[in-house]
Amino acid sequence: MPKVKALIILALGSLLLGGCGVTPGCRAVSTGALGAGTGAAIAAVAGGPVLLGAAAGAAAGAITGAATSPSQAHLGPSPFCY
Repeated sequence: MPKVKALIILALGSLLLGGCGVTPGCRAVSTGALGAGTGAAIAAVAGGPVLLGAAAGAAAGAITGAATSPSQAHLGPSPFCY
């Protein structure tokens, strides 16, 4: 049960922190980095390969960040690009 709670906390944290940046490129970079960290953390908690989880999370984050417009979810400028 503690693993399930940790996964829920990680998922909610990801949703709250995603969507930084104004341009599609900046949003792809910031959410890709966030996805990589989240994917690695979920894989570590679940007992899977951490690098594979990071790669899958980065890909999902970058694609989602590039496809989302700033008007849908805007949390300010990205810390990775200006």
